[in-house]
Amino acid sequence: MTLSLFDQFASPTLLAVPLVILAMLAPWDMFPAPGVQWLGSRLLAIQSWVFKTVTRQMIMPMSVAGHKWALLLMSLLIFLITLNMLGTLPYTFTPTTQLSLSLGLALPLWLATVLIGLRYHPVRSFSHLLPESTPTLLIPVLIIIETISLLVRPLALGVRLAANLTAGHMILQMIASTTLGMLCVLSPTGLLGAVILYLLACLELVVAAIQAYVFVLLLSLYLQENV
Repeated sequence: MTLSLFDQFASPTLLAVPLVILAMLAPWDMFPAPGVQWLGSRLLAIQSWVFKTVTRQMIMPMSVAGHKWALLLMSLLIFLITLNMLGTLPYTFTPTTQLSLSLGLALPLWLATVLIGLRYHPVRSFSHLLPESTPTLLIPVLIIIETISLLVRPLALGVRLAANLTAGHMILQMIASTTLGMLCVLSPTGLLGAVILYLLACLELVVAAIQAYVFVLLLSLYLQENV
């Protein structure tokens, strides 16, 4: 039971080639692209409106220097939302449940924000390590604490994304297994379990979108501190 419960989080391979690479390429082909026509479809109009609204919400608090990150942040948001939602389909693989992918995205992007701050605003970047009017005796302790909290940020980004999706998938699998066993013995409780499973599946879709948005939002906040 333990092995079957966690098998869904193992990275599948085909002919010794990790399928995570194929899963990461799939989202880019699922969104409609503008054609040569002057007028687009309603789907393109809705997609464009959603992208502009979300981009405006994330970019407005930043300075002009941070607006150059708009394309990267929106691309990352669309990428993560699509990967997370595709993972809720049967017989599919969710790459974002792998710490190698989530940390692989979080670490370089976080490091880029830190390096930007050190390059263009070094004094302000170092000032975050020591709040104003700190007592002299607390200065070494606060510097250590703030440094640790700064270094933990990419770990928190990656682990939060992977852990939330992993927990949701595990709950769905446990309830699905229990519901299937109840339906096999013709238990009326199985119908209740099927309804709960359907509602949790809908909730998992919402969680998949929210976790992707939280990942990008926190990254934009880290960028806002350094531009």
